Amino acid sequence: MDAPSDTDGDEQGTPEGGTRIAPTRDRRGMFGVSGSGDTSGFGGLRLPGHVPAPAERPFGGWFDEFADDLADAMAERGIPRGAVQQITIDRGEITFYVQRERILELCRTLRDEEYLRFELCSSVSGVDYGEGVPQRLHVVYHLTSMTFRRRIRLEVAVDVDDAHVPSVVEVYPTADWQEREAWDMFGIVFDGHPALTRILMPDDWDGHPQRKDYPLGGIPVEYKGAEIPPPDQRRAYT
Repeated sequence: MDAPSDTDGDEQGTPEGGTRIAPTRDRRGMFGVSGSGDTSGFGGLRLPGHVPAPAERPFGGWFDEFADDLADAMAERGIPRGAVQQITIDRGEITFYVQRERILELCRTLRDEEYLRFELCSSVSGVDYGEGVPQRLHVVYHLTSMTFRRRIRLEVAVDVDDAHVPSVVEVYPTADWQEREAWDMFGIVFDGHPALTRILMPDDWDGHPQRKDYPLGGIPVEYKGAEIPPPDQRRAYT
């Protein structure tokens, strides 16, 4: 896969035919923020988000050879180069942002090509970057090549109003329960999944608890004689 340039792709830093993924702007709440004991998130805590820039050649290590091998395999199978929208490298790990319509055939290519051989999908997880971020819902696939001892990530971004992604269970059976969890927690629909039902919450549960727009709510919990109010009431002192 050629190095990004000013004339290669829709924007600098994207492969030919690709589209640069909109970055997340900041992180809010307790996690990732130091110096406060506020676990409710109501303190308005913010920390600018770390957004890896699109990678440029040379990537370093085995990434360049692998990117070229993947580009060759995509060409052989008739997959357009624009199926990979963006490539990022952060903390020694490479991520390919992929068009959702192409995720299934890209996974099949990565698994079956003898010079790629990513035989295992070790994780499928959902992410919600919150309101104000275009295509705020992401699906992240962690793939492992046991043959070549390599790991990569694929990432698909979708709109919250059209949260559909093709299931990869037919390529990676290990994704079965993980896709169910991403549906349960984030409301991402995996089209073609053999049994897309809730796996953590009760079947009749309303909503998806790890979405940023999901109300905290909760019920009081008694602990050693003291009653702890639900999260959305812990900072209500009046």
